[in-house]
Amino acid sequence: MTDLELVKKAFDMHRFSYVPYSHFPVGAALLCEDGRVFTGCNVENAAYGSTICAERTALLKAVSEGCREGWTAIAIAGTGEDYCWPCGACRQMLYEFAPHLRVLAARGDGQFQQVELSQLLPMGFGPKSLEK
Repeated sequence: MTDLELVKKAFDMHRFSYVPYSHFPVGAALLCEDGRVFTGCNVENAAYGSTICAERTALLKAVSEGCREGWTAIAIAGTGEDYCWPCGACRQMLYEFAPHLRVLAARGDGQFQQVELSQLLPMGFGPKSLEK
């Protein structure tokens, strides 16, 4: 799958977003080395802290379906003029499973940038951090 196709899958998830408060739909598409793609959208809640981001939705779907490794890239697509980078909580959750994941952040016009997750979360805390 090309990066552009992965970004398109993330944009396709906007239609499922539940965003009555921010009115800012976000979609995500997580690519695995075996070709599977797990998608997600953001789901807001009146108790704002209970809101879940699109990338965590995709991550949770992957893990709940037995895919905990082999993640190669995640595309995150917003509707704004700026690139839609993952928030801190999403960076931490993704780092748990794939510190070297390629992150494709797209803005509303379809343009996107790419960076490695470890650059977005330098000196990240992960499973190896707990080893004695």
